[in-house]
Amino acid sequence: MLSDVWVLPARRTVFAKSDGPLRSMDAIALSLPVVAAMMAQIDGGVPDFAVWGTVLPNLTWSNIAREVLLDAGLGAHVPAFSTVLACSTSMMGAIEAAGMLDDRAGRSLAMVGGSESLSRVQIGLSMKTSDWMRSLLRSRGFGGKARAVAALRPSTVGLFVPSVANRTTGKSMGEHMEETVARIGTITRDEQDRVALESHRNAVAAWERGFFDDLTVPVAGVARDTIPRSDTSLEKLAKLPPAFDRAGGTITAGNSSPLTDGAAGVWIASAAGAARLPSSLPRVRLLDWEIAAVDIREEGLLMAPVYAIPRLLQRNGLRYEDVALWEIHEAFAAQVVAHVQVLERKKEFGAFPRERINPNGGTIALGHPFGATGARIMSQAAKELAAMPVGSRAIVSICADGGEGSVALFQAC
Repeated sequence: MLSDVWVLPARRTVFAKSDGPLRSMDAIALSLPVVAAMMAQIDGGVPDFAVWGTVLPNLTWSNIAREVLLDAGLGAHVPAFSTVLACSTSMMGAIEAAGMLDDRAGRSLAMVGGSESLSRVQIGLSMKTSDWMRSLLRSRGFGGKARAVAALRPSTVGLFVPSVANRTTGKSMGEHMEETVARIGTITRDEQDRVALESHRNAVAAWERGFFDDLTVPVAGVARDTIPRSDTSLEKLAKLPPAFDRAGGTITAGNSSPLTDGAAGVWIASAAGAARLPSSLPRVRLLDWEIAAVDIREEGLLMAPVYAIPRLLQRNGLRYEDVALWEIHEAFAAQVVAHVQVLERKKEFGAFPRERINPNGGTIALGHPFGATGARIMSQAAKELAAMPVGSRAIVSICADGGEGSVALFQAC
């Protein structure tokens, strides 16, 4: 367990559906206003190091963390590295940063975050086409290049278009989740739609009362998240067709998280590092964390957190009721329901407090830029928990493609 690690909410861009108002910005461009807003909080200083991530690959850069900091003008002497773990990317960046804090070594304050532009997915050449192209470029003289061109066959030419699908199975996360719904057998369409509706209602209410005002920065003329809907209803959600299993599925566009553009950051600090930030900034302790992995063919692609959460609770001597706030990533409403139902079977931890989940809206309503989601949830949880009585606890839980998941335990101090 950790002894002196603090989580402080930073900023994020407003989120928007892909191919929407943020479509002209790539992952680096989306990150820059977040970093600028975070730098304003340090009041002239710089972080000791940075961890930043994005999930979708780009051929023009590999270490997005370094590129973001250089473009933001932080100078050349702040170390920065990238990390990737699908939807858990920036949460794992925070956990990595926590383990690197060391006041004696001058590492007391870490800038952590991530971004994703689903509007700017780069299409590349297939491997066969790339091999042929390299052979053409290596060829010398007119004759060599002519022979390389003559070797080209129609079967060689192809493009690589990244997709939101698991490499091992070739199935999308939605298709995998439909399999989990069928396997569990007790997850209804109505229950999924109710989770989605609650996500939208909570997100809209949070915006209306100003909860997100100091957590977001306007981008491209957009001042608030564009995805939360105040006009949705169970009736409207019930009319939407299945998106992944047309024959008998229950997962729809309405009870799934949308493809989203955006960036988000969070501060990870020792007590000394936290003192370099405004005293008015909410802060909570990061007490412990856990990761887990499952067999995606047998246990469900997005079910790892139901293994990680009990381990975390047992190690800290806690029951479900001892956690005042549950921030659970909503890849799909079905996944949230599945997690809760499986956790409720573990009777040794008591009754699960469903009413404590995502009080300010979740991923379905707010959006899901893969690399940014972890930082968004951690900042959101830190602000909410810091307003609760001292000693209150929160759990942040994120499932990730590949059958992995990460969980963190916070405490108000």
